[in-house]
Amino acid sequence: MDDTTGTAGRRTTAERVRDTLERLATERDMWVSTAHPDHGPHQVPLWFLWDGRAVWVCTGAASATARNIHAEPRVRLSLPDTFDVVLLQGEAESYVDETVPADAAESFADKFGWDPRAEEASYLYIRVTPRTVRAWRGEPELRERVVLRDGSWLGPAGTAPRSSAGR
Repeated sequence: MDDTTGTAGRRTTAERVRDTLERLATERDMWVSTAHPDHGPHQVPLWFLWDGRAVWVCTGAASATARNIHAEPRVRLSLPDTFDVVLLQGEAESYVDETVPADAAESFADKFGWDPRAEEASYLYIRVTPRTVRAWRGEPELRERVVLRDGSWLGPAGTAPRSSAGR
Protein backbone atom coordinates (compact mmCIF):
# COMPACT_ATOMS: atom_id res chain seq x y z
CA MET A 1 0.00 0.00 0.00
CA ASP A 2 2.57 2.52 -1.17
CA ASP A 3 0.55 5.65 -1.86
CA THR A 4 2.21 8.97 -2.53
CA THR A 5 -0.93 10.84 -3.53
CA GLY A 6 -2.68 10.75 -0.17
CA THR A 7 -5.82 9.28 -1.77
CA ALA A 8 -5.59 5.72 -0.47
CA GLY A 9 -7.42 4.64 2.65
CA ARG A 10 -5.66 4.75 5.94
CA ARG A 11 -3.48 1.94 7.23
CA THR A 12 -4.47 0.02 10.31
CA THR A 13 -2.52 0.59 13.50
CA ALA A 14 -0.79 -2.78 13.00
CA GLU A 15 0.26 -1.74 9.47
CA ARG A 16 1.59 1.60 10.71
CA VAL A 17 3.53 -0.14 13.51
CA ARG A 18 4.98 -2.64 11.01
CA ASP A 19 5.94 0.11 8.55
CA THR A 20 7.45 2.25 11.32
CA LEU A 21 9.57 -0.62 12.66
CA GLU A 22 10.76 -1.43 9.14
CA ARG A 23 11.81 2.16 8.53
CA LEU A 24 13.59 2.36 11.88
CA ALA A 25 15.51 -0.81 11.04
CA THR A 26 16.54 0.28 7.53
CA GLU A 27 16.88 4.07 7.31
CA ARG A 28 20.08 5.98 8.00
CA ASP A 29 19.26 9.59 8.94
CA MET A 30 17.11 11.08 11.65
CA TRP A 31 16.42 14.63 12.82
CA VAL A 32 17.33 15.03 16.50
CA SER A 33 15.63 17.92 18.32
CA THR A 34 16.86 19.08 21.71
CA ALA A 35 16.37 22.23 23.75
CA HIS A 36 18.42 24.10 26.29
CA PRO A 37 16.60 26.05 29.03
CA ASP A 38 18.60 29.22 28.25
CA HIS A 39 19.32 28.83 24.52
CA GLY A 40 16.12 27.30 23.18
CA PRO A 41 15.58 24.63 20.52
CA HIS A 42 18.27 22.96 18.42
CA GLN A 43 17.78 20.45 15.60
CA VAL A 44 20.37 18.44 13.65
CA PRO A 45 20.32 15.46 11.28
CA LEU A 46 22.35 12.50 12.59
CA TRP A 47 22.94 8.91 11.57
CA PHE A 48 20.98 6.54 13.78
CA LEU A 49 20.81 2.90 14.74
CA TRP A 50 17.60 1.21 15.88
CA ASP A 51 18.36 -1.71 18.22
CA GLY A 52 14.79 -3.01 18.38
CA ARG A 53 13.94 -0.99 21.48
CA ALA A 54 15.83 2.29 21.26
CA VAL A 55 17.47 4.73 18.88
CA TRP A 56 21.23 5.30 19.12
CA VAL A 57 22.91 8.41 17.69
CA CYS A 58 26.41 9.74 18.13
CA THR A 59 27.60 13.35 18.28
CA GLY A 60 30.64 15.29 19.36
CA ALA A 61 30.93 15.45 23.14
CA ALA A 62 31.18 19.26 22.99
CA SER A 63 28.30 19.75 20.51
CA ALA A 64 25.16 21.79 21.21
CA THR A 65 23.18 18.52 21.07
CA ALA A 66 25.36 17.01 23.82
CA ARG A 67 25.15 20.16 25.97
CA ASN A 68 21.39 20.34 25.55
CA ILE A 69 20.87 16.70 26.52
CA HIS A 70 22.89 17.20 29.69
CA ALA A 71 20.63 20.15 30.61
CA GLU A 72 17.33 18.66 29.36
CA PRO A 73 17.18 14.95 28.41
CA ARG A 74 13.74 15.08 26.76
CA VAL A 75 14.16 14.85 22.98
CA ARG A 76 12.14 14.50 19.81
CA LEU A 77 13.34 12.51 16.83
CA SER A 78 11.92 12.30 13.33
CA LEU A 79 12.58 10.50 10.09
CA PRO A 80 13.08 12.92 7.19
CA ASP A 81 10.04 12.09 5.01
CA THR A 82 7.28 14.70 5.40
CA PHE A 83 4.61 12.56 3.74
CA ASP A 84 5.38 9.30 5.58
CA VAL A 85 5.85 10.89 9.00
CA VAL A 86 7.47 9.12 11.97
CA LEU A 87 7.99 11.18 15.14
CA LEU A 88 9.50 9.74 18.33
CA GLN A 89 9.58 11.31 21.76
CA GLY A 90 11.60 10.10 24.73
CA GLU A 91 14.39 10.79 27.18
CA ALA A 92 18.03 10.58 26.22
CA GLU A 93 20.68 8.64 28.09
CA SER A 94 24.24 9.56 27.19
CA TYR A 95 27.39 7.48 27.16
CA VAL A 96 30.94 8.63 26.58
CA ASP A 97 33.19 6.46 24.41
CA GLU A 98 34.45 4.49 27.41
CA THR A 99 31.02 3.68 28.87
CA VAL A 100 28.91 2.92 25.78
CA PRO A 101 27.73 -0.71 25.71
CA ALA A 102 30.08 -2.54 23.33
CA ASP A 103 27.28 -4.20 21.34
CA ALA A 104 25.66 -0.81 20.59
CA ALA A 105 28.96 0.81 19.58
CA GLU A 106 29.92 -2.17 17.39
CA SER A 107 26.52 -2.26 15.69
CA PHE A 108 26.75 1.49 15.05
CA ALA A 109 30.24 1.06 13.54
CA ASP A 110 29.05 -1.91 11.43
CA LYS A 111 26.10 0.02 10.04
CA PHE A 112 28.05 3.15 9.10
CA GLY A 113 31.62 1.93 8.58
CA TRP A 114 32.78 4.49 11.13
CA ASP A 115 33.69 3.91 14.77
CA PRO A 116 33.63 7.11 16.84
CA ARG A 117 35.62 5.32 19.57
CA ALA A 118 38.61 5.27 17.21
CA GLU A 119 38.58 9.04 16.73
CA GLU A 120 40.91 11.41 18.53
CA ALA A 121 38.03 13.70 19.45
CA SER A 122 35.59 12.65 22.14
CA TYR A 123 32.11 11.53 21.12
CA LEU A 124 28.89 11.02 23.00
CA TYR A 125 26.57 8.10 22.25
CA ILE A 126 22.95 8.94 22.91
CA ARG A 127 20.28 6.30 23.51
CA VAL A 128 16.63 7.30 23.26
CA THR A 129 13.98 4.79 24.24
CA PRO A 130 10.77 6.18 22.78
CA ARG A 131 7.84 6.77 25.12
CA THR A 132 5.59 7.96 22.27
CA VAL A 133 5.71 7.34 18.52
CA ARG A 134 3.40 8.97 16.01
CA ALA A 135 3.22 7.75 12.41
CA TRP A 136 0.98 8.86 9.58
CA ARG A 137 0.75 9.21 5.83
CA GLY A 138 -1.38 12.15 4.90
CA GLU A 139 -4.59 13.44 6.39
CA PRO A 140 -6.50 10.11 6.48
CA GLU A 141 -4.17 8.82 9.23
CA LEU A 142 -3.88 11.95 11.39
CA ARG A 143 -6.63 11.03 13.84
CA GLU A 144 -5.08 7.71 14.93
CA ARG A 145 -1.41 8.62 14.45
CA VAL A 146 -0.13 7.40 17.86
CA VAL A 147 1.37 3.92 17.41
CA LEU A 148 3.40 3.72 20.65
CA ARG A 149 2.12 5.11 23.95
CA ASP A 150 3.93 4.99 27.29
CA GLY A 151 6.59 2.76 25.73
CA SER A 152 4.15 0.12 24.43
CA TRP A 153 3.31 -0.48 20.77
CA LEU A 154 -0.40 -0.32 20.03
CA GLY A 155 -2.18 -3.09 18.16
CA PRO A 156 -0.43 -6.30 17.16
CA ALA A 157 3.12 -5.10 16.48
CA GLY A 158 4.30 -8.42 15.09
CA THR A 159 7.99 -9.15 14.97
CA ALA A 160 10.12 -6.04 15.04
CA PRO A 161 13.13 -5.95 12.73
CA ARG A 162 16.17 -5.70 15.02
CA SER A 163 19.85 -5.12 14.79
CA SER A 164 22.28 -6.97 17.02
CA ALA A 165 22.71 -3.96 19.31
CA GLY A 166 20.74 -3.51 22.48
CA ARG A 167 20.77 -4.10 26.11
